[in-house]
Amino acid sequence: MSDVYSASGSRYDRMPYRRSGRSGLLLPALSLGFWHNFGDNGNPENMRAMMRTAFDLGITQFDLANNYGPVYGRAEENAGRILAMDFAPYRDELVITSKAGYDMWPGPYGDHGSRKYLLASCDASLRRLGLDYVDIFYHHRPDPDTPLEETIEALLQIVRSGKAIYAGISNYPADRAREAVRIAGEIRLPLVVNQLRYNMIDRKIEEDGTIRACAEGGLGIAVFSPLAQGLLTGKYLDGIPAGSRMARDGRYLHRDALTDKKAAAIRRLDHIAQERGQKLTDMALAWLLGKPEVTTVIIGASRPEQITENARCLENLRFSDEELKEIDAAAAFLKD
Repeated sequence: MSDVYSASGSRYDRMPYRRSGRSGLLLPALSLGFWHNFGDNGNPENMRAMMRTAFDLGITQFDLANNYGPVYGRAEENAGRILAMDFAPYRDELVITSKAGYDMWPGPYGDHGSRKYLLASCDASLRRLGLDYVDIFYHHRPDPDTPLEETIEALLQIVRSGKAIYAGISNYPADRAREAVRIAGEIRLPLVVNQLRYNMIDRKIEEDGTIRACAEGGLGIAVFSPLAQGLLTGKYLDGIPAGSRMARDGRYLHRDALTDKKAAAIRRLDHIAQERGQKLTDMALAWLLGKPEVTTVIIGASRPEQITENARCLENLRFSDEELKEIDAAAAFLKD
């Protein structure tokens, strides 16, 4: 790989950009997530190639968190090195995000949503990333024991100190999102996005009112797990292949989850995708981007080619009413 990176001159030609809620921030339809394959389990040159490929395709948002690894913090360290090597000239074209809210270090101050944890974690993330600021700093999950006012006020302090431009929340259900928006409005915190799990199979945020709450509160939605931990990649059309996430450890995707009924439903979804001239992965991403409330879909990848393949979903984002009904019927069989 060349040591000198020059971004593609056509990087903005095809990627749509969507406003995050009622803010002025535009996010790419697809963002690159660093949860997997950017820690000790990844190859540095492959990481570098993935970041270059993403940016060349107009993917301007890189989504990180303090505990992404393995080990905790390693994804930020690796991303920071590559940002310094390749992306310093393009810093103003990038949206770099980080989060805090899950366990990060031992003891009572390395988890949840206290002011102490969030401020310390933000500083540590900036050191690992080698940046003066991130574009969005998130609280990663609701904390039932810390007053929400304290958490939101900590985000305000981070923004006012210049360490983040915007604030976000993640995994906040409808009631907590509404309350966060209320508090943020009172203290004039630029809270712009809620990062949530959503895909053709897992539609909880549709059913429990979270999507509506975000829309009413002026929050964009950044979607993670768009492929249902791999079920919507097409890997499991004919059983459990060796080397797949389900075969390796089953931590997030258990072997017993793939019943004969579910395998048949996946094949039905794949057939619908083929009729549309797409792969199942492309259709799953396009289905999400067809939702007007969705601002950006965060994709994960293990190699650059996957990022290029995922971007092909942008070529066909339209669905007929009949296609949507068929998808709904097939996906219903995949629910737990």
